[in-house]
Amino acid sequence: MKTGKGFVFRTYNAPNLTPFEKLFEIFQELITHTSGDVDEALDWLRELDEEYGLTDEDYTIDDFIEDLKDKGYLREEIEPGNEGEGPGEANLSITAKMERIIRQHALDQIFGKLKRSGSGNHHTGKAGRGDEHTGDFREYRYGDSLENISMTESLKNAQINHGMDSFFLSEDDLVVEDTHYKAQMSTVLMIDISHSMILYGEDRITPAKKVAMALSELITTRYPKDTLDILVFGNDAWPIPIKDLPYLKVGPYHTNTVAGLQLAMDILRRKRNTNKQIFMITDGKPSCLRMPDGSYYKNSVGLDDFIVEKCYNTARQARKLHIPITTFMIAQDPYLRQFIRYFTEANKGKAFYTGLDGLGEMIFEDYEKNRKRKLK
Repeated sequence: MKTGKGFVFRTYNAPNLTPFEKLFEIFQELITHTSGDVDEALDWLRELDEEYGLTDEDYTIDDFIEDLKDKGYLREEIEPGNEGEGPGEANLSITAKMERIIRQHALDQIFGKLKRSGSGNHHTGKAGRGDEHTGDFREYRYGDSLENISMTESLKNAQINHGMDSFFLSEDDLVVEDTHYKAQMSTVLMIDISHSMILYGEDRITPAKKVAMALSELITTRYPKDTLDILVFGNDAWPIPIKDLPYLKVGPYHTNTVAGLQLAMDILRRKRNTNKQIFMITDGKPSCLRMPDGSYYKNSVGLDDFIVEKCYNTARQARKLHIPITTFMIAQDPYLRQFIRYFTEANKGKAFYTGLDGLGEMIFEDYEKNRKRKLK
């Protein structure tokens, strides 16, 4: 059912969940939608409780709030009161523990089809002097690590080549086990926070935010050797830490795509990894540039030739730096699709034209594919 703020709530029977776990599943969704505003999320939870009977006299919303505090998901801070009036109001906010839970929840939602495994790296598909065994063997070459020599296969070669009567082991008998390179990737994820991300009654920022949280949790837990930087762009662009993702909101901004791309390239220039890429999630056309004198050139009507050409030039600059840009356009307007096609051609990158469903899955698939490149 749709509420006044666009939330959708459907009844869900989960007999194996405790009352706390049932409410906690809903609360995680609400706290993401409200950008970390605990009071607003709890207000919505109370309304849903009244409509759908989520609690009973044995376990109330107040009991749930106390459990959230006891389990370390919420903290209560007392504001200082006016002189002579005693303590002020108590404010609830989420803790670092809750921030991690929200990221894990997004990961489970978006990348839930992933098979769990230990932390590691993706193979490049190329054999060579790496550190991931393939099960294949080849002759020893000067410079190969001694620890990769297969003594069993080498001794077998010596027996075949020299016989048992005059057994000896030469360099020509040595066999090493091939290894894959473990490619490392530096990724910058750009998130459009212009006002159009909540226009027309459609919430586009929450799915984009969930993807960012899921991707950050995926990389930091499964691929710890990779790097992920996140930036947001409106009139300007600025980086944000992973821990701030749950609180991300749109602003009264235009869309300065060039500023976002320039900041992303600046970040990637400082990375030592060979493999670098930019992911950009946007739903709107570029409509803003920052001029050399610090003023803003803005045009929300159609596609401005001056702004668009700056975007194409920046895409070409990224291409020269060997930084592919993958754009996830969550809008269906034909003229915007045409702009992205030209933008992608300028960069030789990739573009996906998508609705909100399946956005995270596509980002993961492209992340996997882009990482499989041989280190030089």
